[in-house]
Amino acid sequence: MSLIISMAAFALVASITPGPVNIVALSSGARYGFRASQRHVAGATLGFVLLLVLMGLGLHELLEIWPGLTQVVQWAGVAFLLFMAFKLASDDGQVNAKDSGRAPSMLYGALMQWLNPKAWLACVAGMGAFVANGEARLIWQFAAVYLVICYLSVGCWAYAGTFLRGYLNNPAGMRLFNRSMALLLAGSAAYLLWA
Repeated sequence: MSLIISMAAFALVASITPGPVNIVALSSGARYGFRASQRHVAGATLGFVLLLVLMGLGLHELLEIWPGLTQVVQWAGVAFLLFMAFKLASDDGQVNAKDSGRAPSMLYGALMQWLNPKAWLACVAGMGAFVANGEARLIWQFAAVYLVICYLSVGCWAYAGTFLRGYLNNPAGMRLFNRSMALLLAGSAAYLLWA
């Protein structure tokens, strides 16, 4: 039982701390509401768990053979974060407009995880700590624990955004919020460039 508690604690710390996926969940909750943000939450969770399982099944060995692949993921992640920052910064702040767009999709959430260096580090560190011998039962056990914790963690960020929505019910307030989130995403991208 203590192994599951340790896995859950690791998953919670890695999932609930601020990062690009959680910033988008917060912004989506504020912009589109909790229910519409569930696609992003589910996609981010499933994308992460798939990455975690593949890492446990040997994807890390591929990264050791081709270390340049890590650079490709990092640059793709930076480009994706900057694209998202641009989209948030250019949003007009109209919450109730009929053409206000759609909340991030499931695929968008999953793609974010695959381009998120924080997710890759969490997968490598988690598998190294809890499933170093590659035992399939432990890989799936860790994935199941992570599925629940990650979904709840990213969902908390979407809920927090939904809570803020009541305070951002005017276009100027929403524009300020979106631009603040865009700055955080651009800051994450800049950090990745110099890390």
